[in-house]
Formats: sequence, C-alpha cells, structure tokens
Amino acid sequence: MLNKYPLWKYLLVLSVLVIGLLYAAPNLYAPDPALQITGESSAQVIDEKVLGRALKALEEAGIEHFGESVDAQGRNALVRLRDADKQLVAQARVSRALGDGFIVALNLASNTPDWLSSIGAQPMKLGLDLSGGVHFKLEVDVEAAAERRMEYYVNSSKRALREERIRGLVDLDDQGRLEAKFRTEELREKARDAIADAHPELVLEREEEGDNWILKASMSEQTRREIADYAVSQNLTTLRNRVNELGVSEPLVQRQGQNRIVVELPGIQDTAEAKRILGKVANLEFRLVANLDAPPSEKQRFDYRGGDRAGASEWLEREVIITGERVANAAASFDQNGRPNVQISLDSEGGTLMSRATRNNIKRRMGVLFIERKYRTRYETQPDGSEVAVKVPYDEKKLLTAPVIQSALGAQFQITGLDSPMEASELALMLRAGALAAPISFVEERTVGPSLGAENIRLGIESVQVGLALVVLFMIVYYRIFGIAAVIALTCNLILLVAFMSMIGATLTLPGIAGIVLTVGMAVDANVLIFSRIREELRAGLSPQMAIHAGYERAVSTILDANITTLIVAVILYAVGTGPVKGFAVTLSVGILTSMFTAIMGTRALINLFYGGRRVQTLAIGGRTA
Repeated sequence: MLNKYPLWKYLLVLSVLVIGLLYAAPNLYAPDPALQITGESSAQVIDEKVLGRALKALEEAGIEHFGESVDAQGRNALVRLRDADKQLVAQARVSRALGDGFIVALNLASNTPDWLSSIGAQPMKLGLDLSGGVHFKLEVDVEAAAERRMEYYVNSSKRALREERIRGLVDLDDQGRLEAKFRTEELREKARDAIADAHPELVLEREEEGDNWILKASMSEQTRREIADYAVSQNLTTLRNRVNELGVSEPLVQRQGQNRIVVELPGIQDTAEAKRILGKVANLEFRLVANLDAPPSEKQRFDYRGGDRAGASEWLEREVIITGERVANAAASFDQNGRPNVQISLDSEGGTLMSRATRNNIKRRMGVLFIERKYRTRYETQPDGSEVAVKVPYDEKKLLTAPVIQSALGAQFQITGLDSPMEASELALMLRAGALAAPISFVEERTVGPSLGAENIRLGIESVQVGLALVVLFMIVYYRIFGIAAVIALTCNLILLVAFMSMIGATLTLPGIAGIVLTVGMAVDANVLIFSRIREELRAGLSPQMAIHAGYERAVSTILDANITTLIVAVILYAVGTGPVKGFAVTLSVGILTSMFTAIMGTRALINLFYGGRRVQTLAIGGRTA
C-alpha cells in the first residue's frame, strides 16, 4: 500500500526519538558554579578540617555557598556557590586561607539526576568560549635543558675514561663547561680522543694551569639550538599526552614563539585534577645509595618524600644512572604482598645503562629520586592597596624509595616501597605520559569565568531561536500540513543533535552554535527538495498519493548527494582544523546525519500517518491546493 510504513519503521523512529530525549535531557539541568579543592600531591588528604577553613574564608567574605562535600577517599572537596560572578573572588579567598599545598580550582558541579547518570546520560561539554575553562601559558627553561645535557656529558665522559683506564678529574666549571684535569699531557690527549669519539658534537679546548693539563668541552651554538628545540618539542608532546590521560575533549596544546607553550582545557569536569597533573613539573632520577666512606664531593643527601619515612634521609651518589626520559611505559600494580608498585619498561639505551649499573652492584641499594618543580606564594601590596599573589618557583628533590638490588636489572623492572596506590597511579601516569625534557614555569595562568560564556550562550541561543522561528513561520504558511510535519521533524532533529553530541562527549563551542544554525537550514532544505518534487509530480498529473510516494523516492538521491559532499568537507575540517574549527566540524557532521534521518524518515512517517491509507483528492502544499 502506498504511503504506509510497516510497524517496525514507526517503532524505529519512535525508539530513536525516545533515546534522543533521554540523552538530551541532562542539558536541561544547569550546573552549579563551584570550587574544587585538592592537594598538590596525591598523598594530600582533604578532610573536614580543611573544608572548614575554606568555608570560614567564604563566610568572612560574605559569599553564599551550599552543598559542601568531601569524597570518600579524601582526595577533593566540592563547595557549590550561589553566584557564578563570585567564583573568582571565592577562589582567591580560599587559596589565601589554605596556603601552599592545596589547589583551588573553578568547577561546574553537575545537577544531572542519578537516574539519568545511571544510564550514562551527561550534558554536553561546553568550550572555553561558552563555559570558561583553564588557560595556561608555560615557558620552557631551555637553559636548564642545556645544563642537564652537560651533566650527561660529564657522566658519560667519566664512564668513557674509566673504560680506557685514563685517570683524571672530570666535573663542570663555573661557566657550565666540562672540565677535565690530568697529570700529564699524554693522559690529556688520550682523554681528548676518547671524549671526541664518544661525543663528536662537543667543542674541545686545551688549557694548562700549573702542573695540571686541562681539557675543556662545550656545546656548539648549533647543538644548543637543537637541544632547546628538542626540549620544547618534547615538553609539547608530554603535555599533550598528559591531557590525553585526563580525557579532555578538544583541548588546545600548541607552541607559541621560541620557548612557550599554550594549553587550554575547555569543558572539563575536574579542573583541579587537570591543573594538578599538568602543573606537575617532575622527573625521576635513578642513583645508587652512596657508600658510607664515599667522599662528600661524590654524594648528596636527600629526604624521603613522605609517608611512613617522613623525616628520614639517604646519601645518594651524584652520578645519575638514568632519568625518566628513558621510560617507555609504566603501569601501577600490586606485588604479591598487596603493596603498591610501578612496573617500568625502559627504552633500549635505558635498559643498557640500567643493566651496566646494576650487574656489578647487586645487594646495594638504588634510590629513586623524585624531582618536582613547585611554587612558593607570596603576596605583594600594590600602590592602590590591593594584594597580588606572586608565585616563586623552586625545585624540590625528594626520595621515593631505595630498595635493595636483588639481581641485575634490564629494560623491565618495578619500583617498590611506595606509600599508597594513589602515589603509584600518579607516578605511573607521569612516566607513561613522558618526562619533561626541561623544567617549565607558568608565566600566565588564567581561568576564564562563566560570565562571558553565559553571554555567548545567550546570544547563540537567540540566534538559533530567531532562525528557527522564521523557518517555522515560512514552512507553515507556505507548505501547510507538510510544513507542520517539517517543523516537528526539525524539532526532533535538534533534540537528536544535542543527544548525539552529549553521548559522544563532544564539546560545544561558539562556532559549534553556528554549525547548529547551519544544520537547521540544511534540514529545512532537504524537506523543501522533497516538497518541491511532490509539487512537480502533482503538476505532471499524478494522484496525490502517487505524488507523495514519487516525491520522496526521487528526492532521496539528491538529498544524499548534497549532504554527503558537505559531510566530506566537514570531515576534512575536523582532520586539519584545531580548537573552534574542530567544534564547528563536529557539530556540522552530526547535524548532517540527524537531518538526513529526520528529513527522509521522520517527515515521511508523519506524512504517512496523516495521508496514508486515505482517499485524498487534493494536497495543500506550496501555498496552493493541488
């Protein structure tokens, strides 16, 4: 029978619409502005005492709050605020009250009902231009990278001289150059050949000082530029990996200038965790525990990081076996006794160096040194009387563990003696994401508040409403019954678009709203093509029922061709674009798919319900009755 769907098609359309309504519904529940409090390290516990200090600071500032809570693990606390405009002020007050060691981040606390969350329904993430977010500008310390490389040259040269049985004193001079002192000129020349073979990129110079024959080595300008470029590129990759570990949708991580990196994290739920992980400027060093009779010039003393061994310390050798840069993979796990550890996989060179260092030092202890860039906060009074927080960077070196070497280690081993599973997970994450090739400092840290985003959302919604109202008016006036069906399908299209973007975790940006407006036009265009084809068939003399059938059947190929070509362009935009361009491409792609479904199947189902199986003499379509 013409213009009659089988029951399964009606059920399919209805099922898709119901699922769309369910997964679009969370977007009706606006989140509350909130502050999220976490510790700088995973070992830091957030308890009721810490929460009380934060609440007292808010009350003294006259900022209304509600819904305070601390999670069961004590990792973070959440304080909801009444007024979004007070978030920045509240953050500053709480940060001042808690001091260093805590991170106070802006967040949006979800209000999605539990029954929707239980089926995985979550609201769309909003981009930096709509909901706000976190913006960092980081500066890579390329000089520190050069210094680290020179330390590597010193250690490598010492090994090369030991293998050649050349006795001499190798260290760094006051200008950061490698300096080697020898008793005879012959030893110096042998050392020069050995170092030149090992590191041909070094510039070697001969000097004499009393009875000492001195050899000095420095890096060429080209080598320095290569190291600086590598440090920035490696840090860029590491930060991207850390963002990926956090599961942030459509982040922006890009290089700016010679030694700066910009990171933008829009639409994230856990801003505090993101700031803590990204701000973790850390690396590992593996060193042997020094012998008791080792001279002071060959050893350094370090305190344990915390936990059960807080206050204890160890003497470690100055020579570094490997750093975290040689770690290829890392995973947190538990040993046979249920204690947390980290499974380490090294690259080929790292495995060789570790094997060489441990095979002759069995039953000795090896320290795992955790080097972390931290900041001390001081407050400076400005001429106008206001206070500005100034963060002063410093490097903290703490000992994680110092286990006994039971056998020669290779490319795979485990770090044991950790205090908690959280510490193991955090350490594995940073190692897996990659160590920073050089320290970074935060030269700009900006949290984009929701006020600007709210204005953008308001204007974006108004544009969609105005466009939709004009389209609805035109369709109903011109196409009558068919126009009403198109309007209903258009509404369903918007619901499905929002639902699908919520399901895939896409981030809606301001260009994405433009994509929604464009989708509305394209959805209507598909219906216009169908209705125009029906009018042509009526003019050709076909009966109303045959005209409806022929109009839909013959317009489908045209609609598919037009939408597929647009879809290809959207995919290309997503592949080559970044940030807002990707947001526009995602919205446009999803909108094309949903509009094809509603135009081809949705309106057809409605028209079939109204006209199917009836004796129809005339059709009210295109401003006239035919």
